[in-house]
Amino acid sequence: MSTNNKTDKNRINKYIWRALAVVIALSVWEIAAVKIGQSILLVGPVEVLMRFPVIWAEPGFADTIWFTMSHIIIGYFTGALAGIILAAAAHQWKAVEYLLWPWMMTIKSVPVASFVVICLVWFTARNLSVFISFLIVVPVIYQNTLTGLESKDKELEEMADSFHITFFRRLRHITLPQLAPYLVSAGKVTAGMAWKAGVAAEIIGMPQGSIGQMLYMSKIYLDTSALLAWTVIIVVLSVLFEKMVVFGLKLLLVH
Repeated sequence: MSTNNKTDKNRINKYIWRALAVVIALSVWEIAAVKIGQSILLVGPVEVLMRFPVIWAEPGFADTIWFTMSHIIIGYFTGALAGIILAAAAHQWKAVEYLLWPWMMTIKSVPVASFVVICLVWFTARNLSVFISFLIVVPVIYQNTLTGLESKDKELEEMADSFHITFFRRLRHITLPQLAPYLVSAGKVTAGMAWKAGVAAEIIGMPQGSIGQMLYMSKIYLDTSALLAWTVIIVVLSVLFEKMVVFGLKLLLVH
């Protein structure tokens, strides 16, 4: 069997197993809902599925999705850019790494809820999810980028110096390909983290017209089907965003 056929077979098997896992998870969810028998506590996947058309038909649904998505995306990409720039500076000057160490450790250690409460003093609730997503992304991108830069092939660097290769050619053909695994890994991890942190910030800050507000109002009115439906929407958007980020990074970095 050729390598391509093996790869295709493995990919098909992976999709089959994932589909089977989803079916099992939905079955467990439905059984649990039936056993509990209290719709306020838990509703099944069928009831949640039936709620989607109602939510989609509500006025301002697209605006709600766009509000949260745009804020999280802005926070994510500004955080990623800041993390890369700070890592490059820390790699170039050791003093910068030492100065950044307590800040990065603090950001990684402090719970998201604490940051949200503190940031509400500085920002309006409307822009809170941007800053929280930014904070969550920065230390992960920074650490992965710094690790990648410190793991670069020294011989390739020396060769580039010997042949006087320009900065941009060196960046494109030597540095970025070596950083690719670190940045793709960080991008995959932080995409989901940004969505979780951003929506959590919206639930606490409750900016008008956000997904976080919809979740909070569903909880207030004990509308469990709407609460779970919005949760599923968040999961779908988060997964799609993660795929987009990983695809974009591979397209940019791998050649």
